Amino acid sequence: MGRLRVILGDQLSQTISCLTGCDKTRDTILMCEVWDEATYVAHHKKKIAFLFSAMRHFARDLRKAGYNIDYIQLDDAENSGSFRGEVNRAIARHAPEQIIVTHPGEYRVLQDVKNWQEAFGLPVEIHEDDRFLCSLDEFRNWAKDRTQLRMEFFYRDMRKKYGILLENGKPVGGQWNFDAQNRKPPKDGMGIPTPYQSRPDDITNDVLDLVEARFGSHFGDLQPFHFAVTRQQALNALDQFIDQRLAQFGDYQDAMVQNQPWMFHAHLAFYLNCGLLLPLECIKAAENAYYRGDVPLNAAEGFIRQILGWREFVRGIYWLKMPGYGDENYFNATAALPEFYWTAQTRMNCLRQCVQETRANAYAHHIQRLMVLGNFALLAGISPIAVNEWFLIVYADAYEWVEMPNVTGMVLFADGGYLASKPYAAGGGYINKMSDYCENCSFKVSKKNGPQACPFNYLYWDFLARNRAKLANNHRLGMMYKTYDRMGEDKKQAIADDSARFLKCLYP
Repeated sequence: MGRLRVILGDQLSQTISCLTGCDKTRDTILMCEVWDEATYVAHHKKKIAFLFSAMRHFARDLRKAGYNIDYIQLDDAENSGSFRGEVNRAIARHAPEQIIVTHPGEYRVLQDVKNWQEAFGLPVEIHEDDRFLCSLDEFRNWAKDRTQLRMEFFYRDMRKKYGILLENGKPVGGQWNFDAQNRKPPKDGMGIPTPYQSRPDDITNDVLDLVEARFGSHFGDLQPFHFAVTRQQALNALDQFIDQRLAQFGDYQDAMVQNQPWMFHAHLAFYLNCGLLLPLECIKAAENAYYRGDVPLNAAEGFIRQILGWREFVRGIYWLKMPGYGDENYFNATAALPEFYWTAQTRMNCLRQCVQETRANAYAHHIQRLMVLGNFALLAGISPIAVNEWFLIVYADAYEWVEMPNVTGMVLFADGGYLASKPYAAGGGYINKMSDYCENCSFKVSKKNGPQACPFNYLYWDFLARNRAKLANNHRLGMMYKTYDRMGEDKKQAIADDSARFLKCLYP
């Protein structure tokens, strides 16, 4: 009798904690593709294909390393369709003395795992997921005496903990954060490198056939498929980002260009969030590139902040606030998700571009997600539950622990300011400044009211007016309310009328 060590689909690291102390002669590693996980929301086809292929390749690599692997494919005849069912079947096959699993990334999975001991009559050990750089206990201790949690202060503490971009305990360059230098709009003639692409092998092609056959009705384009699906390919993607994109990432990380979905972004969250890459190796790669003189400080610091600061911070928020976080709805938003989030059939070019690229790639960069897709959902009063589900479905890097705080806290301000200091609302002027989308739009960003006006322009002011009772005391919005108050009554009425007309047309 040995131990049954369960590896989940987002734990594809050979250093995962549930493998610590593994006896390769007695223990069994269980991995399984299950229907419940592929369909609890109708995940993008590319997302399912990516994870199943990465899982199969990871199992192959574990076998080569001498582990005893029990791998259940989705189309195995006896597949029960659930984690619990597959653990139960594995117990019958292997008669283990104990079950070991690394702490799941999502609350609902953890609740299931916590019941395994009683269900199976076997001891269950849940090991900490030490791929993350801040343990959940450490984050709770950091947060417990603070009335407001702000990522910037957490990030500084993490920099100090790991000694990243520090000289004699002080931040390199004399400041902690160079975000103010990272907001340049796009310019003509930018040479944007081709993103990393891998060639599908036989394992991936089998998965692509499976996904097309079993999940053909799900959202998104399955082909072409170029994701990294092995550890080595993910490392190659990291190297390519450092060599070809990082130097420009800082300046243009907020820029959006039509038909350029990848820009200078890393596209590494796919691999970080499933375990093919580890956060500290990505951070060190960027830090070393700066010290070699290959990239400017604002680029290295900006990338590092996304991983060492934001990624760790939102995970901490998620586990601190669950299970109730998904029910937060500060603005009492109840509107349904408009159909164009699936079809891209809208006259608003910015939204059309972002949905089209999401459908094609299971990816959009953070400003597209926050300031176009998310900004519209905020201004239009769309239900947080609907928006959270959409973001979880459509992005291949989305897991609830990272998606929900970003959507509930950052995109929609649905937690009332627990995560963000103000709503990230904006009119059309911001999108026009940071993109070339407005040049090819049916609406005119220069017009503030009327049928030809950019809907973001009047929806922004209508959002502030509708929610004044909840936002007027926010010090970061005081100037906006003063501007609104200086408007004439005719202008205010036009804002309200245009907004009502537009929103009514969304739901024929």
